[in-house]
Amino acid sequence: MGKWSDALRQTRQYHLMEKRILSGLGRFFAALGNSLSRLLSFFDRKLTVMVVPHSHDRVVHLQTNMFAMILGGILIGGIIATCLYFSQNSLAVNEEISHLRNENRETLASFDEMRDENNNLLQVSKRFKSAMSRSLSLLGITPTNSMSQTPARSSDLAALLTTEDISSGSARETNNIRDLTAYLENSIVPIERMSHTLELYGTLFTDIPSIWPIKNGIGHISMQFGQGINPITGQYYIHKGLDLSTYRTGDPVIVTANGQVVGINYDPYGYGNYIIVKHKHGIYTLYAHMSTVRIRKGDFVSQGDVIGSIGGTGVVTGPHLHYEVHIGSDVVDPVKYVNLKIDK
Repeated sequence: MGKWSDALRQTRQYHLMEKRILSGLGRFFAALGNSLSRLLSFFDRKLTVMVVPHSHDRVVHLQTNMFAMILGGILIGGIIATCLYFSQNSLAVNEEISHLRNENRETLASFDEMRDENNNLLQVSKRFKSAMSRSLSLLGITPTNSMSQTPARSSDLAALLTTEDISSGSARETNNIRDLTAYLENSIVPIERMSHTLELYGTLFTDIPSIWPIKNGIGHISMQFGQGINPITGQYYIHKGLDLSTYRTGDPVIVTANGQVVGINYDPYGYGNYIIVKHKHGIYTLYAHMSTVRIRKGDFVSQGDVIGSIGGTGVVTGPHLHYEVHIGSDVVDPVKYVNLKIDK
């Protein structure tokens, strides 16, 4: 009996709970239905819009409901918001376009400047090619085939000057720079050979009398080599050297080539204090009328060393340096061996 009574009690409780739930749901849906009904009633409220003209025309009545008014307001607001959004984006796009236009103008100006510089480079390259060819010819160096040939796409600078046959614009500029680069690369070997040749010549030039015998290149030629009138006797004679003057005594005299001092003497009736230096290849140089001598016989001297100073010893009309060059037993014109300017 106890078990049946407990089961009956639980069943009654379930039925009671079920009634409460159903009652709550009924009240909820009833309230929801009332709310929807009121909302629909609100949206369905009739509105009349009157358009009254200023003239005596007929008044226009527009009938609508609240739902249409709200929907229209939402649509109009959306349209206005969309226009504002796209207007703002349009301003940003216009600013970006203006910025890009300014950058484009600056880029075009830079390109024009680069093109002008490239044209200047081509003109300089033309002069460089001419000077290079002349220098190689003087040094007896034959240009390489890549430098001497001038096909349409060769590395010779002459191809750079026929711009009519090359496409215009940046392609032409790029092509010119590429060809110039190729020419310069092909010039490396001849320049290295030229450098080596100049080194050999430099060694040769230090062994022969090839510089001005007064330090710092000062002074001028007061009497040339060859036939002239003796300033002392007034008679014609053969002047065996150059007379170089600075109008004063004491300016340093330098040796004009590497060699060995083989003579230091004094001739009161001619050269006064004079020095004789022996060089390679059978060459001798003589420096006369010196006021002082700063070396000794047997010394080895290098080109440019100071060996004494200008003076007025011996038979002279004023302080100067008498300079001679001998090859074997022959006396030669020093101008042919000295890097000097005759018009000084």
